[in-house]
Amino acid sequence: MQGFEFNTVARIINGAGSALELAVQCRHLGVQRPLLVTDPGLVAIGLVQPVLAALQQAGLEPLVFDEVREDPPEATVHAAAQAARDGAVDGVIAVGGGSSMDVAKVVAVLLGGTQALPEIYGVGQVSGGRLPLVLVPTTAGTGSEVTPVAVITTGETTKAGVSSPVLLPDVAVLDAALTLGLPPAVTAMTGVDAMVHAIEAYTSRHKKNPLSDNLAIQALQLLSRNIRTAVLDGSNLQARENMLLGACLAGQAFANAPVAAVHALAYPLGGHYHIPHGLSNSLVLPSVLEFNAPAASELYAELAEAVTGRPVAGSAEAKTTALIAALRQLIDDVALPATLQKAGVKAADLELLASDAMLQQRLLVNNPRDVAYEDALAIYQAAYGAAA
Repeated sequence: MQGFEFNTVARIINGAGSALELAVQCRHLGVQRPLLVTDPGLVAIGLVQPVLAALQQAGLEPLVFDEVREDPPEATVHAAAQAARDGAVDGVIAVGGGSSMDVAKVVAVLLGGTQALPEIYGVGQVSGGRLPLVLVPTTAGTGSEVTPVAVITTGETTKAGVSSPVLLPDVAVLDAALTLGLPPAVTAMTGVDAMVHAIEAYTSRHKKNPLSDNLAIQALQLLSRNIRTAVLDGSNLQARENMLLGACLAGQAFANAPVAAVHALAYPLGGHYHIPHGLSNSLVLPSVLEFNAPAASELYAELAEAVTGRPVAGSAEAKTTALIAALRQLIDDVALPATLQKAGVKAADLELLASDAMLQQRLLVNNPRDVAYEDALAIYQAAYGAAA
């Protein structure tokens, strides 16, 4: 066995209603005046108010920043950081999806050190500390509550990542009650996103290790067995709890064994078409797996039973075929569009998308099979679903 390194969150709290006990975590961290980062949609549906009230009733003085939107731009990060400075906060809490958690991570670093935002982009560029940080996901997908990465939009179609162990929070709080209001489409997209995290972590060419492998398999079992129920009956708390935990485990897996070509080809779809990240992953997932199969069938075969929920007989190639078929069926069952064409992507843009995908070399190097421009174009053409 090769040596490996595994980093994760110091503390994970899992349980319905646990978000109402955030004051306890704040006190443990010495936080009295936290910045609470969230988005206007969650505020509008009343999801944030009980959490805020619980903090206030416990004697804390939270300052709310609720201007986060999907794919947060640098301007949002700067606005949140300025609000935190003006409010003299001593810690950061995020209650929201991946975007809110990413903003909270970066703000905690900016206020805890002396670096400017451009200085921390990249891998291992954070040189200082951060403010105490607590992350509370409201979707079961990104796993951002247990990853050392934040992604910020830097231009019209460009994004940049901050990757550093410093971004791992002090506490991740998994409260499935906060996910009960997720619409079916969001539940489906974020759920498939989490499944992709697990699949790509298990097959990552670099840093794959026994801990991430076991987390990935457990995540796939939880997610594949509960996603249909969570989509069809969003009030099923048990299904929601299983989805949230599955997304967290998948997050821990890919935080240590990084994702690859599915994500690399998904990012241009988000950049050019503003397709939600989870749906972008879903759209290219089967075609990427088919491309990877010659190099990864032994590993895909090991995942087949976790996704299908039943014994799968035959060769590694047969099991890989069963895995891909099961994923296609799952995508159909949760009512996500199955092709790029159905998602509104233009055939004329496939070459541009393939060119942009080749810029994601930090992800492509993790793929079990090398991906050249011609390969990326062929994958997009297969995912398009019609003669492109």
